[in-house]
Amino acid sequence: MKLKKYAIVALFTILIASNYFAQNRDDAVRWGLQFNGLYPMSEFNIGDIENYSLEGRTFFRFGLSNAIGLELGAGFGNYRGVDLSDNYYNTEIIPVDLRLLYYPYYETELNPYFYIGGGVLNYQVQTKPKSISPNSVEANGWTGLIPVGFGIQIPISEVAKFDISAGYNYTFTDNLNLYSGAKPTDGYFNLGIGLTFDISCSNDNDEDGLTNDQEKELGTDPNNSDTDGDGLMDGLEVTKYMTNPLKADTDGDNLSDKDEIMNHKTSPVKADTDNDGLTDGEEINVTKTDPLNADSDGDKLSDGDEVNNYKTDPNKKDTDSDTLSDYDEVITFKTNPLKADTDNDKLSDGDEVNKYKTDPNKMDSDDGSVDDFTEINRGTNPLDKSDDIYKVEEPIVLEGITFETGSAVITKDSEKTLNEVLSILKKYSDLKIEIRGYTDNSGSLKLNTALSQKRADAVKYWLNTKGIMNERMEAKGFGPENPIASNSTKEGKAKNRRIEFVTK
Repeated sequence: MKLKKYAIVALFTILIASNYFAQNRDDAVRWGLQFNGLYPMSEFNIGDIENYSLEGRTFFRFGLSNAIGLELGAGFGNYRGVDLSDNYYNTEIIPVDLRLLYYPYYETELNPYFYIGGGVLNYQVQTKPKSISPNSVEANGWTGLIPVGFGIQIPISEVAKFDISAGYNYTFTDNLNLYSGAKPTDGYFNLGIGLTFDISCSNDNDEDGLTNDQEKELGTDPNNSDTDGDGLMDGLEVTKYMTNPLKADTDGDNLSDKDEIMNHKTSPVKADTDNDGLTDGEEINVTKTDPLNADSDGDKLSDGDEVNNYKTDPNKKDTDSDTLSDYDEVITFKTNPLKADTDNDKLSDGDEVNKYKTDPNKMDSDDGSVDDFTEINRGTNPLDKSDDIYKVEEPIVLEGITFETGSAVITKDSEKTLNEVLSILKKYSDLKIEIRGYTDNSGSLKLNTALSQKRADAVKYWLNTKGIMNERMEAKGFGPENPIASNSTKEGKAKNRRIEFVTK
């Protein structure tokens, strides 16, 4: 009896599949054989792991596209377990169903899939349970069936694949265990293993979506679905991605076509997807920039310009950390984006531009002889040269300092000039000066030199009495040396009788 049922199931399946196959000889068709362990879900044995059954199943699968397929199958098995009084029951089942298969990762060698379908199930109770059903039941009949589950195909040869699947089968009856109690209706889980074999007369030996004739024309291997070994099937490379199935890296950017498509989302036929002057391979493997964004750090300079022209960091908006973006330094201020202090004045370019408004390319913005850093620390205006203190090489003539004739006694009229000097020395507490005394050429050199020294000492003494430490001042007399006017006139002689001070 059982042998007869197996024969009926097999004949029914083969007849239907053969009819379909006869009309679709160029489509991929596979025949499979599967063995399932069944775990019944009923009023009796929910949660009882020892209650399981077996089912044999045969099926045909038809490819509709790379991602979609149909499966027509039939099986024979037992739905069995123990009732409420621990007595066994057994029901023979014959499921016949049509399933829709979805392959989400059809590009890969390991081919997972999901399925859902519909069909019918014939059942006949062979061993009745001892438990009495509270509701009326039937010992045999037909019912609807909805299978749902998932599986994976693993290639083991050119024509054979190992198949593992798991799922749940919902029926529209509560009669499988001849006991009708609480809902839901009877159903069962299945866990199966099996083999599938290619039985089609397809002219696509490797099932890569290209016919053997097409592969011959292209130069690809008709027995290898991935000729160049880049992880993409030849058919997809030709029809979908427009890549070269003979070359793992079509655009020569040191990234495989599969990596570009699946991982990086870059163009496998364009070496520089974002047109920034760097190949996709350089961006991913060397500079670690975004191959889909020409300006990875958002500083308005392309990654290529930063790497090749300016040598700046394409992943850092402000390479030298001076608070100015690389773009502002290169384009706006013409400063060095690799050096935080372009003019070496001890002020960062960012502080000069944003805080002090000085020229970041010029150490002394006001050309007043004192650098911006010194002026800012002293409290003078680095944009106004009138408050600069001159260099040692440029002595200041203290006009207005006069002495009584032939002596070193300072006149009262000199106090205005001396107070100005005093104010400067107090304002710049770090400033040291040399006070120089000069005379005209009247009289002997010895007397004039001695007089000039005394006059310089007198000025130093006056400043010392006003609080300027002697350590900050040095007095020297030079007599008639270094005249600044002609000694042949009265006016010239007056100019040569002078006091100068020079910063040290």
